[in-house]
Amino acid sequence: MNEGTPSDASAAAADSQSKPLGDVIAINEGLIKDHLNKIVVTTVEETLNALLDAEADQLCGAKRYEHSADRVDTRAGSYERQLHTKAGEVTLKVPKLRKLPFESAIIERYQRREISVEEALVEMYLAGVSVRRVEDITQALWGTRVSPSTVSELNQKIAVQIEAWRNRPIEGEHAYVFLDGIWLKRSWGGEVKNISILVAIGVNQDGYREVLGVMEGAKEDKPSWISFLRHLKERGLTGVRLFVSDKCLGLVESLAEFYPQALWQRCAVHFYRNVWTAVPTTKVREVATMLKAIHAQEDRAAAQAKAVLVVAKLREMKLGKAAEIVTTGIDETLQYFQFPSEHWRSLRTNNPLERLMREIRRRTRVVGAFPDGNSALVLVSARLRHVVGTLWGRKRYLDMSRLVGLPISEPAGDKIVAGQFA
Repeated sequence: MNEGTPSDASAAAADSQSKPLGDVIAINEGLIKDHLNKIVVTTVEETLNALLDAEADQLCGAKRYEHSADRVDTRAGSYERQLHTKAGEVTLKVPKLRKLPFESAIIERYQRREISVEEALVEMYLAGVSVRRVEDITQALWGTRVSPSTVSELNQKIAVQIEAWRNRPIEGEHAYVFLDGIWLKRSWGGEVKNISILVAIGVNQDGYREVLGVMEGAKEDKPSWISFLRHLKERGLTGVRLFVSDKCLGLVESLAEFYPQALWQRCAVHFYRNVWTAVPTTKVREVATMLKAIHAQEDRAAAQAKAVLVVAKLREMKLGKAAEIVTTGIDETLQYFQFPSEHWRSLRTNNPLERLMREIRRRTRVVGAFPDGNSALVLVSARLRHVVGTLWGRKRYLDMSRLVGLPISEPAGDKIVAGQFA
């Protein structure tokens, strides 16, 4: 009967509403999340690799395969490196360049675990941070925990890598070499004693700065400097035309023994400080202006003539001891005049290395007293190794083409002695 059809349909509809749909549409949330994660990771990976390529192009001065007069380097392939990000682990294809070092700011920005561990784990370990605390820190930094055994293994691995880096061959010639030492504290038999870490940086043929050597020295004395210079010589340091340093005990004589053809430039700032020890506090500013005027002259002859006037003025001021220091030492601070005038500002003082030493001091201050000299050497070397890969090592420091055709200076045997200024 037709009357029954609508009621049957209504009943069927009501019945269908009261029953669940079941598995007609099944949503697998796990698969969706996995798929989305892969998409995010892939996007991050592609973006970072594109940024790395762009950074390499910028360093080269031209895009890949592009012919340009501004090009300063070319590609030499790439290598893969894992990077831990919040999205997950991605694989980076890091470009390699034929001449310039490539240490990407992109990797530093995301704190690649290997780079961070090299310095952070060593520093935390030497500062006495507990293994459990190290685990917490690595969790916060990289999103993954580093086990106690991993911490130990990484420290051993880092020490081996740093030792290999310290003893690597020195390639090419380095016309300018800066030398200095830094004093650190070490615990010894319940007492805290001083240890010295000796550092050498140089300017290579292309005008870039390099860390040439790092070595522990018991003291900044002649035996320590002899060992350090022998270490540099045996690893291939050649072509040195000028050493720049303070007048450290035993260093000057050691330079003449290993590099007799090189000149020695005494840091002008350290020389000023030596003069100021013989000057009353009220007159330091006036004397400083007089000393700076010597090094502001247009050539060495003019500087020596100005020094004569300064010495006379100091004697008029009843500063005989200061006048004597200037008389005997001024020539040691004027060697930079024998090199291109464009280089004078960089050669007059040991500031290029002094700034690096301040950075080392800042990084080692958190440790306090080191357990032994090797621990101090490892941390200082780790810091220097990191600095080399930053803008410090990638930026051209001097135009070394200006040295082409400049005659080799007279042997340092006549120069690496107390000044003969009269």
